Amino acid sequence: MKNLFFLILFTISTFSFAQNTPQNDYLLAENYYREGEYEKATQLFKKLYTQTPFNTTYLGRLISCYQETNQFQEAENLLKSRIKSNNSQVYLYVYLGYNYARQQQEEKAKINYDLAINSLEKNAAYGGVIGRLFKDYSLLDYAILAYQKAMEKNENANYNFQIAQIYGEKGDYKQMFEAYIDLVDKNEQYFSLVQRYSSKYITDDSENEANILFRKTLLKKSVSNPKDTWNMLLSWLFAQQKDYTKAFIQEKALYQRNPVELSEIFTLGKIAFNNNSFDAATQCFNFIKENSTNKDEKIDANLYIAKIAVASKNPETETLFQSLFNEFGKNTSTIKIQVEYADFLTFVENKPEKAKQVLEEAITYSNSKFDQARIKLKLGDILVFTGKFNKALIYFSQIQTQLKNHELAQEARFKVAQTSYFKGDFTWAKAQLKVLKGSTTQLIANDAVNLFLIISDNEPLDSIPSGLKEYANAELLAYQNKDNEAIAVLNSIIENETLKELNGGFVPITNNVYFKIAKLKIKQQKYEEAILNFAKIIAADNQGFLTDDVYYEMAELYNSLNETEKAKEYYQKIIFEYPSSIYLVEARKKYRKLRGDNI
Repeated sequence: MKNLFFLILFTISTFSFAQNTPQNDYLLAENYYREGEYEKATQLFKKLYTQTPFNTTYLGRLISCYQETNQFQEAENLLKSRIKSNNSQVYLYVYLGYNYARQQQEEKAKINYDLAINSLEKNAAYGGVIGRLFKDYSLLDYAILAYQKAMEKNENANYNFQIAQIYGEKGDYKQMFEAYIDLVDKNEQYFSLVQRYSSKYITDDSENEANILFRKTLLKKSVSNPKDTWNMLLSWLFAQQKDYTKAFIQEKALYQRNPVELSEIFTLGKIAFNNNSFDAATQCFNFIKENSTNKDEKIDANLYIAKIAVASKNPETETLFQSLFNEFGKNTSTIKIQVEYADFLTFVENKPEKAKQVLEEAITYSNSKFDQARIKLKLGDILVFTGKFNKALIYFSQIQTQLKNHELAQEARFKVAQTSYFKGDFTWAKAQLKVLKGSTTQLIANDAVNLFLIISDNEPLDSIPSGLKEYANAELLAYQNKDNEAIAVLNSIIENETLKELNGGFVPITNNVYFKIAKLKIKQQKYEEAILNFAKIIAADNQGFLTDDVYYEMAELYNSLNETEKAKEYYQKIIFEYPSSIYLVEARKKYRKLRGDNI
């Protein structure tokens, strides 16, 4: 019992001691300060400062607490006392000046600010502290002056990054970019940092003010002090603007000066391909073909040239594939090309059985679980194409099990969801799509979100049919290249009077139906019929969530038909009526081009 009493007493004493440590006092004081309880914070920071008078954090917070509680004289006395006891602590003049500024005593504030700046003539080491304090007080011009003064007096000091950030806060992009470029000029280790911070201001619009200033700053620097770094940053800028041909020119110049590494050109080519810039992508991959001595690099470049041929409906695509197999053979090195060929045979040539034979042969000599997964993914696609859903789901599920969390497993999960959707199993499809909405692969995440919204927005309620089951069936038929059958099913949804009656005269999925019909009509090159279906969505305008998509599709369609004025009309609608649309930048760029602007 006696031992228990001493144990309890020791525990209480230890707890009490822990509760009163400076660290706990500081955390409590900081919490009071952040919550705006300045009187309580003042008492604690005063105690902490008395215990540790050289702690600048405690000093700064105590002065701020005095100012927030209008105890300006207390703050002034404390600061003057500190300066008198140690006049080398010149940063204290910034605190004192700001204390006067809080009292609208601007002349006294300026005198102290100038004292802080002038002190750097003799002691540039305080430049960083003084500059930061000015910045914290939003005295941005003084902050820049302090950093610049410190760099003048100490050639080893480099505050260009801080200066650039301040110019950005002021909206002075020209000075900001000049400071960033100077920073890289002095030390190329800052390249990634400068790229990251510049990206906050750079957009995919080449006419954006920041983009123009960044480009001009780089071009000016490249003339006065040529470096590979400027070409690299220009390439990055052009890629952000989706000017992939211009980016390729920069990358080509870099390679010609140092013909060692082609990976940057390959990456650029992939980005251009994914953004449907096939001309720029072709330039990149042809350059790799012509300059690489590495067989695998050549095969990878040719894979994308084949992808471009398929995407652009090149009539020589079959011949191209056969020439690649003649050159590189059918083996482990060309499995990706064989998978691409199987996709072409199925979805373009309508030859799924031949595609299946290609893949079944390929899987016999694949020695990587990733290659096997790619083959199984495509085999699953072919099985869905031929209506063998259950077998396709087995393949997709095997990939998920074998390659957990890998990008291929995420793609397989999406295909499970899509196949379930085609079958009409919307509950299971949504369960898979919910997981994929947070996918690390943006394309998969976007596809997952789009399909999830179609299901959740149109799912039958209280057993009342909504047309979703029929719509999913139409999407399956379109997936299987049975376009006329798909259109027939879609038209039946619109014409179904019972469906309209059950849903109060309006079927929510109607706009999706018209949109899908229009896209299929474009595929069939029945452009007038496509335009009529797009027009029905605009006329209905029930919710408007597809309107900017419709305007962009119509603008693109008219543009492809060389009906310039109508194309401009619909691009303009996006620019002026939908400023937050994902199509805004492309619409603006294409409108300017049609108008004849030099872009």
